[in-house]
Amino acid sequence: MKKFDVAKLKEINDLDFEQIAIWPFEVKIVIAFFIILVVSGISYSSIVSPKLPQLEQVEKKEAELKLQFEAKYRLAANLEAYKAQLAQIEEDFSSMLKSLPTQNETPGLLDDITYVGTSSGLTFRLLNWEKEIPKEFYTELPIKIEVAGKYHSFGQFASKVAELPRIVTMHDFTVLSEQGGLRLSLLAKTYRTAATEPRGGGK
Repeated sequence: MKKFDVAKLKEINDLDFEQIAIWPFEVKIVIAFFIILVVSGISYSSIVSPKLPQLEQVEKKEAELKLQFEAKYRLAANLEAYKAQLAQIEEDFSSMLKSLPTQNETPGLLDDITYVGTSSGLTFRLLNWEKEIPKEFYTELPIKIEVAGKYHSFGQFASKVAELPRIVTMHDFTVLSEQGGLRLSLLAKTYRTAATEPRGGGK
């Protein structure tokens, strides 16, 4: 292998481009290296650099696709568990629907509320159905209640209402003092599926 002589580079200023074939080996190497640097710089600025934003977008898209794949993979891996969970939800929903009073049961519900109230030591001042409120999947049936009695009896009444076989929720409690005891006003709500005809409807 020919030895590189640095001293030959001193002749670079005296070289004639028309006699490039007889230039010293060392000068040819330096000129070739310089040309490579210039060509590489031009290539990077004109070809590679404009493509960098596109490369960043592709890399970002690749990362997003990986996340989507991982999410779908986890979903597929847990598909049986999701099916079992859905079946449980459907069973719970069906059970809940059975706890809603039907058209024929709503009058009897007032009797049940009256019974648990009087058995708790309360005296009813008011027990009336309010205007029904249709919802998307069910109908809300408000019941206006006013009872008189002692404070601990109110707690027993609320507890017994919660134990009824049909869903009844209690709202808007107001307790007022009156001669001989206390008076409790509240709005109870029960619910009926939307498919059931409202009270007084049908034949």
